[in-house]
Amino acid sequence: MRLVIAKCTVDYAGRLTAHLPLANRLLMLKGDGSILVHSDSGSYKPLNWMNPPCSITVQEPEAEAAEAGVIEVWRVSQTKTADILYVSIHEIIHELDHHLGEEPGLQKDGVEAHLQELLADQLQVFEEGATLIRREYFTAIGPVDILCKDASGQTVAIEIKRRGEIDGVEQLTRYLDLLNRDPHLAPVRGVFAAQEIKPQARTIAEDRGIECLVLDYDVMRGLETNQSRLF
Repeated sequence: MRLVIAKCTVDYAGRLTAHLPLANRLLMLKGDGSILVHSDSGSYKPLNWMNPPCSITVQEPEAEAAEAGVIEVWRVSQTKTADILYVSIHEIIHELDHHLGEEPGLQKDGVEAHLQELLADQLQVFEEGATLIRREYFTAIGPVDILCKDASGQTVAIEIKRRGEIDGVEQLTRYLDLLNRDPHLAPVRGVFAAQEIKPQARTIAEDRGIECLVLDYDVMRGLETNQSRLF
């Protein structure tokens, strides 16, 4: 993990174009090859980023840029697309490079982990014809429990909790906001799944267009005959 606090401008060219004017920002270069550009606001959301796989080359600035104070330019190119991110560095204020080691992943409690495994194997509980993309689908802000396709081919993100409360809805909302920025996945349906969903959490979820799925743990383990319900 390399963290660089720098005075910089950022330009993105690809499926869309975007420009960040000169300011102090945190540049996060991760071991998986991604780069994220953060400001001192906006919570977890980067101002701009490039997903892996990508390559980063450091270039000398052109004469006009050098006269404007640019000391180096980072050219970040996406390996699978034509997208390019240009970070024009005016000053490096602070830099830290540290190897974090192997990530063991998010440890869920036993019931949540088993619910995720069971639902991935029994997607018909959610919807007949649904197909799994993967469990623990990685995003820049954490793994989505289950990413799948529904019967019509639309992408679906499912967040699983033992007890469904407001913070779980907020977590899924953040995932959906990020996933829907990816044109290869969007539009993405959201499903909040739990053994029990609190009324306030259900109200917020439905207001945001998120579906609620009540899971019967015993049924999914083959101990009962009642069916889980999608509300």
